[in-house]
Amino acid sequence: MERETVDLLQPLWRALVVFRIITWGFACLGVWTRWDGIARPTGALLQLAVMGIWTLISSLGYSRRWGRRNTRLAFADLIVTVGCMYATLWAQPLIDIRGGASVLTSLWVAGPVLALAISRGRDGGLLGAATISLALLSLRGVDNASKILSNVQLLLVAGLVVGYAASTMRRAGARLRSAIAAESATAERLRLSRSIHDGVLQVLAQVQRRGTAIGGDALELAQLAAEQEVALRTLMSTRPAVADGDRVDLCGLLLPLATTRVDVVVPAAQVLLPAATASELVAAVKEALSNVSKHAGPDARSWVAVEDLGEEVVVSIRDDGVGTTPARLEQARVDGHLGVSQSIRGRIADLGGTVTVRTAPGEGTEWELKV
Repeated sequence: MERETVDLLQPLWRALVVFRIITWGFACLGVWTRWDGIARPTGALLQLAVMGIWTLISSLGYSRRWGRRNTRLAFADLIVTVGCMYATLWAQPLIDIRGGASVLTSLWVAGPVLALAISRGRDGGLLGAATISLALLSLRGVDNASKILSNVQLLLVAGLVVGYAASTMRRAGARLRSAIAAESATAERLRLSRSIHDGVLQVLAQVQRRGTAIGGDALELAQLAAEQEVALRTLMSTRPAVADGDRVDLCGLLLPLATTRVDVVVPAAQVLLPAATASELVAAVKEALSNVSKHAGPDARSWVAVEDLGEEVVVSIRDDGVGTTPARLEQARVDGHLGVSQSIRGRIADLGGTVTVRTAPGEGTEWELKV
C-alpha cells in the first residue's frame, strides 16, 4: 500500500489562501466606507479589480502547489502587491496620502510576507516585511514614519513568527518522512526475514548438517552453506546506521562483521556516537579481528560485544585462539609491528578512550575498547 506524502505545511498554505480572500474583502469594505473621501472613485474600483484578479491567480497558484517551495510565486506576489500599493495613486493624490488618506490595499499587503515566510522561512518573511514596509514608507513619506510604525511592527512580527513556524514544521515533516521510511523498511525486512527463515535458511541448515555427516568433498559444501546462512542472518538483523544529525548507530556498523567464525552481540536499542568516533572504533575492531585470523589459529572463533554504559561505550573482542603474552605484544610493537600499537591503541587513544588487553598462552585474547 503506497503511503501518502507527508506535508505539514499544507494547513499554512490553505490559511494563506483564506487570508488573501478575506483581506481583499476588507479592502473592498474599506473603500465602501470611505467612498465619499476618495478623490477618484473609478481609480479605486480599478485598483480593487486588479487586487481581486491577482488574489484569484495567486490563490490558485498556491492551491495547486501544496507543499512545494512556492518561492517564485511568492516573489511575484510581492512585486504585484507593491504595485497594487502604488496603484492607490489612481484613487488618491500623493499629497492626500501623505496628509493622512488611507492606502487602499489595507491588510491585503501582508499576503506575500506570509507566503515568503512559509516558503523560505524566517529570512523570507523578514525580507517580505521589509519590502512592504519600505513601499509603505515611500507612499506615506519620511515625516509620517512614526504613524506607520505599528504596521511595520506587525509585518515584521508576522514574517518572523510564521517563518519560524514554517521552518520548524518543515524539519518535523522531514523527520516524520524519515521515520515512516524507516518503519516501512523495517516492515519489509521482517516480511522478507520470515520468508527467508521459512525457506532458504532451513535449506542451508539442512545442507550444512548433511554435508557434515557425509564428510569428504561434501564438507566444503557444508562450509559454504554455513557461510551463506550466517550472511543471510546478518543481512536480516542489520539495521540502518544513520541517525539524526551527525550521530550514527554503532551497532548498525558492527553487525555486518558477523561471519561463521565471528559472532556480534549488540543491545536492542541504538548506541549513538558521533560519526567520526564510531568510524574509528569500528576500524579498531576490524584490526583486532584481523589479528585473530592471522595469529589465533585456524580454528579460532571470535565474539564482539557492545555495552552502552551511558557515559561510556565498551566494545569487547574475545577469541578462543592460542593466545600470547603481554611481553610478546610489547616486543611486536618494538619490532615495528604497528597493528596493535597504532591501529588499535592509537585510534582509541586519539578518541580519549582506553584499551585493555587480557591474554595468556592457550587461553585466547580479549580486547576491551572503552570510549
